[in-house]
Amino acid sequence: MPFLALFAAILLLGIADSMVNSYIVLFGAEVAGLTPLQIGVWASVFAVGGITISWWLGRLFDRRPARTYVIGVILVGSAGYLLLPRVSNFPVLLLMAATVLGALGAAFPQLFALARAVLGEGAAGQRSAPLLRSAWSLAWAGGPLLGALVLSRGGYPWLMWSAAGVFLASALTVLVVPRPGPVVAASSSPGGTPVLLTASVTLFFTAMFAGGVALPLFVTRALHQQPASVGVLFSVCAAVEVVATLGLAVVPARFSQRAVILGGFGFLVCYHTLTVVSSDLLMLVISQVFRGVGIAIVGAAGIRYFQDLLAPATGRATTLFANASTAGLLVSGILTGVAVEHVGYRTTLLLCGVAAALGGAAFTLGSAGPTAGTRERCAAAPDRVDQAR
Repeated sequence: MPFLALFAAILLLGIADSMVNSYIVLFGAEVAGLTPLQIGVWASVFAVGGITISWWLGRLFDRRPARTYVIGVILVGSAGYLLLPRVSNFPVLLLMAATVLGALGAAFPQLFALARAVLGEGAAGQRSAPLLRSAWSLAWAGGPLLGALVLSRGGYPWLMWSAAGVFLASALTVLVVPRPGPVVAASSSPGGTPVLLTASVTLFFTAMFAGGVALPLFVTRALHQQPASVGVLFSVCAAVEVVATLGLAVVPARFSQRAVILGGFGFLVCYHTLTVVSSDLLMLVISQVFRGVGIAIVGAAGIRYFQDLLAPATGRATTLFANASTAGLLVSGILTGVAVEHVGYRTTLLLCGVAAALGGAAFTLGSAGPTAGTRERCAAAPDRVDQAR
C-alpha cells in the first residue's frame, strides 16, 4: 500500500534525523570544540544547503515527478554522517553542511510532494499530510531516546554511524512507493508567492529552531541537568506531536484551517514563556506539551494549507513551505549564537517567543485576503463531497 510505504519512509527518516539533530549542538561544542557563534554559523550553512537543494529538486519534481530525487539526497546524507565523526575542522564542517549534510533538508519536502502525487488530489491525498506528519512526530518521540542510548554506549561516532544506517533504510523503503504518474503542469498554479504567509512560517520556525539551539545549552549549563535530559524533553515534545497531529486528521472540514494554524502560533508563544520561567526539569517537560501541539499544528496543517493554496504545483508548494521553515533555521543559527553569547539563555528564549508572536501576526494578515480564503473553501469542498456520498 503506497501510504504505508510512505509512512515507513518518513518514520525512518525522522528517527535518523532525531538521533543526530537532538545532539548535533552538543557534538559541535564537545567534540568539534565549536563556540556558540560557530555552532550558529554551522546551523545556518546547513540551512543554506537545504534551501538551495530543496528549491532545485522541487522545480524538477513539478516538471517530472520521480522517486529518484528523495532517494539520492538520503543516500548522500547517509554517507555524510558516516564521515562526520572523523571531522573536526571548522571549514570542512561548513563544506559538509552546505553539501552532503544539507542535502538531507530536501528529503522531507520531497517525500510529501511524492505522497501528494501518488495519493492524488482528492480527500485522501489532502488528509494524508497530517497522518504522514504524525510519522515524523512519532520518530521524534523515540529517536532522541534511541540516540541517547547509543550515545551512552558508543559515543558520538556510533551515534552518527547508527543514524547513517537508518537513513539508508529510509532510502530503500522509498523504492516500495509506486512511481508517480504525470501531473498537471505547474504553470497552471494561480497567483505568485504568498509573501506574508511564507514570512509567517519562517518566523515560526525561526522561533522553534532558535529555541532548539538554546534549549540544550540552557538545560545543561544553566539548570545543570544531564545531557540525556535533553533527549527526554525532545521525546516528550514529539510524543505530544503524534497525538496532536493525528487529531488534525479528524478535524471536520467545516473548521477553518486558518484558525487552527493561528492556534499553533499561540501554543509556541506559550511554550517559550513557560520555558523562560522554568527552574527544574518538571516545568520544562510541561512546557514541551505546548511546543509539541504548536509544531504539530503548523507543521502538518501548514503543509496542507500551502498545497491547497498553490495547487496543482505540489512540488513548488511543499518546497516553499519546507524552505520557509529551513530559512528559519538559517536565520536562527547565527542569531541564536550571538544572542546566547551577549544576552544569555533566558533572554534568547524570550526573544523566540516574540518571533513566534510576530509570525502569528504575519499569518493573520497574509491569510486574510480573498485569494487565501477562496482557496481554503475550495480545498474543503472535496471533503464535503466525500461526506455527502
